[in-house]
Amino acid sequence: MLSRIVKVCTGAVLVGLIGVAAWLYLIPPELLRVGSGYAAKIVCSNVFIAGRDAEEVLAVDVQAPGHPLLKLMHVSVDRTGKRVHAALFGVFAGNDAVHRDGLGCTVTPNDETLPGVETASNAQTPVDETALWPEGGKAESHPAVAALLSRGDLIGSGMRAVVVVKGGRIAGEAYAAGFSKDMPLLGWSMTKTVTAAVIGTMIRDGRLSAGDKALFRQWQNDQRTDISLADLLAMESGLAFNENYGTVADVTRMLYLERDMANFAADQPLEADPGIRFNYSSGTGVLLSRIWMSRLEDKAALAYPRKALFEPLGMASAVLEVDAAGTFVGSSYMYATARDWGRMGLLLARDGVWNGNRILPEGFVEAMRQPNRTSNGRYSRMQTWLPGASKGLPADTFILDGHDGQNIIVIPSLDLVVVRLGLTPERYDPSMLVAEVVKATAP
Repeated sequence: MLSRIVKVCTGAVLVGLIGVAAWLYLIPPELLRVGSGYAAKIVCSNVFIAGRDAEEVLAVDVQAPGHPLLKLMHVSVDRTGKRVHAALFGVFAGNDAVHRDGLGCTVTPNDETLPGVETASNAQTPVDETALWPEGGKAESHPAVAALLSRGDLIGSGMRAVVVVKGGRIAGEAYAAGFSKDMPLLGWSMTKTVTAAVIGTMIRDGRLSAGDKALFRQWQNDQRTDISLADLLAMESGLAFNENYGTVADVTRMLYLERDMANFAADQPLEADPGIRFNYSSGTGVLLSRIWMSRLEDKAALAYPRKALFEPLGMASAVLEVDAAGTFVGSSYMYATARDWGRMGLLLARDGVWNGNRILPEGFVEAMRQPNRTSNGRYSRMQTWLPGASKGLPADTFILDGHDGQNIIVIPSLDLVVVRLGLTPERYDPSMLVAEVVKATAP
């Protein structure tokens, strides 16, 4: 009798396990597919752009700081096809990311094969190591700055790269073990400010205007038609968008489950009239990319950031990645070396002028240090954060800020830029480091 009961129970457990396995395989929960998409994307970009080891990236970048379910994700890397597959236990809720030269890695939630695109990577010209940066590759470290960059309390846990630019020259830099001046690193939401800069070049050339409205087809017959480009740049569109990364929210659904991210963001309803509420939104960053790209032919649009911005600044390492619909993920996905992120900061510190050439229109960078109308002084009119008076930094300071501790602090009045990149899930505040650098580099 006992033997029969054991057999029945064992059979029931096996049937249950088979049922769960079938459910996970055929109808996986969205949370698991978000996790596999995230794992595939981060591993893909770090392997094929940064040249890092796949298992190290999975363990250190994806699993260690992330949701507990990520520890159950396995990845496989097809180096010939430049494709990464991630799945729970290597089997369930799979998602893929594919790499294309010049466009980085793209999540393919429908397991599709993306077409090849003719868009060359940034030209890699030889660097004169005897000439000072940014013309060459030589850095002359300021002793006091070098001492500051050795202090863990200032650079923060998980630091991977710090570059200090003073007076247009590198005054100090530091890299964690396994990282270097030549390794491209993810800027996360610092990409939003780069997207704004791309738009600035379009405004300079008369292709866009801050007052432009009726920006998307699905906005034509409701109040969303009143949303202006300026509203989007200031994060005051009034559109609904949930930026919570801890669950299946709008931002994670967009980044890892939607092939056309801009269309998903454009479909969001209004929660407030345009211009009266601040709502920080990665959906907005992708909308801004679609807007400027719509002013150009497809092939020209894919080449535009490189030609209009990266090549003039010498940012040979910069890779701005696209979604499966071919839109730049202008909210989140740009890789560049710390030094090249420093070039972007230096352009902004000098009012959008590079080597005497105006890259951004007059007044454009000024909007990056002017608060918008609705964030109580926290956010600017142009995709940057403002530190506020309590941090003790000069009044014209503004910050490019990204997930997990990515920062570029720009202080135009001091001709100072501080780049800090890393993996710091706990909130990192760069103000202490910057305050000390300001003291160390004072005349």
